[in-house]
Amino acid sequence: MSMSVCSNVQKDLLKVKLDWLQCHFTWVPQKENIDLDDMKQRLEDSIQLDMQYQARSYNQLAFVNCLQGNYEEAIQNLKEAERFLRENHEDEFEKKNIISYGNYAWVYYYMGQLTEAQYYLDKLEEICKQFPDGSQYTAMIPEVYGEKGWALLSCTSQYYEEAMECFKKALEEDPENTEWNIGYATVLFRLEWFPGTPESQGPSESIKQLRRVLELDPDHTVAMVLLALKLQQFNKMEEALQLVKQALHKSPDLPYVLRYAAKFYRTKGDVEKAVEMLKKALEITPHSTFLHHQIGQCYRTKLNPLMKYRGSKDPHNPAFQQKDKLINQCKYHFQKAFKNRPLTAIKAQLDFAGICLLNEEYLKAKEIYNQLLKLEGIRPENKQAICLQAGLFELNYKHSESNAITHFLEGMKVNYDSIHQKRCRENLEMIAARWLRRNPRESKAFGVFGFLHQLDGERCEAIKCFEKALEFDPDNKEYLNALCELSLSIEDNNDFPN
Repeated sequence: MSMSVCSNVQKDLLKVKLDWLQCHFTWVPQKENIDLDDMKQRLEDSIQLDMQYQARSYNQLAFVNCLQGNYEEAIQNLKEAERFLRENHEDEFEKKNIISYGNYAWVYYYMGQLTEAQYYLDKLEEICKQFPDGSQYTAMIPEVYGEKGWALLSCTSQYYEEAMECFKKALEEDPENTEWNIGYATVLFRLEWFPGTPESQGPSESIKQLRRVLELDPDHTVAMVLLALKLQQFNKMEEALQLVKQALHKSPDLPYVLRYAAKFYRTKGDVEKAVEMLKKALEITPHSTFLHHQIGQCYRTKLNPLMKYRGSKDPHNPAFQQKDKLINQCKYHFQKAFKNRPLTAIKAQLDFAGICLLNEEYLKAKEIYNQLLKLEGIRPENKQAICLQAGLFELNYKHSESNAITHFLEGMKVNYDSIHQKRCRENLEMIAARWLRRNPRESKAFGVFGFLHQLDGERCEAIKCFEKALEFDPDNKEYLNALCELSLSIEDNNDFPN
């Protein structure tokens, strides 16, 4: 067997072992699913600002650098993570360093240095022998579950549910750990903001969890402002305001506190105060896409009443210049918010397209919608929001009901109960009803109603609609296929006795 064949066999065998590891290379999406430049910037900011959890950020930064081909930087990141853990967690060094060793092995594998990769696998094997439930190269202990939770939480929103399960498992064995408690609180907080998630229904679990964090660490200012935002949502304004003031007093220069406090004041109606805080935070972390998005939203709040004012359409009226300035400010900050995040900053892109529509830049808005419609692997409510906005654009600006129908139907096909899906449905029903008023023989209208009945599980009503659609459009394959599918499903049900 030639040397090259031996080398390839060795590499393949090593890859099998690496896939068993618990580390960033086996947890998070690879480069085609994440905005690497943005993630790198966020991690570098985090290292500067969050002295307590630097090892976590250095480990994830090593992963990002490796994906970008910066292998030496990745090794240096891992050395920094190791140094931090040795200096701050000497008594728990080995179990906290499981993630770093796994990442070392992967980076050396990518560098083609297979002996070094095997060296770290051997180190992991020795460590994992200490744990009764450990396998050959990994041990599912709270430190591993917790780090995995944070890694998934910092990637893209479609991994939030998995992150939540990781924090739950970490807390089962280590319920007093503040780091895992704030992780669990944070992911609950975010999931509760998404319409349609189980977490967004009923009482807020994140309020209880954030209070738990503050029991464990009364000075946790990020927990304070997150709790304030949740309390504001439930109109508990007095306690919410006290928490925000307390957090700002204790951490006046922490961008994480400033950005959430700003969101609180914007929601409260004090837009000027919100902008002031966001600009202060932007001085500390000038590349923060989150801050730019929030500033854009503040300027849009100021713009909205102007758009309804007649004087803003008169070039000689001061309101016109003010409107023009605010539009440009919105565009600037929304664009900054998604420039390095084309895959993940969906809301910022929709907001930018919305401002373009207000400014009659229809081609630019269309371009944004076309790009967003191509995205795959995104949260269902984001997919529905894109379909809804693209459909409304076709309906209200391009006056194409057929194209609008296509987008609204696409939004409805995403099986997820959200406000965006409801609005897609409302528009579908409105257009189909309008078509039937114009022409009682309009097959497309019956097709739309057939599809909606089918979604609702109303098979008999759906069959009637598709039969009616085929009466006026007998060769339509879509209606024929739907009818065939429905008929078969009814026959299958009849095969089973009650």
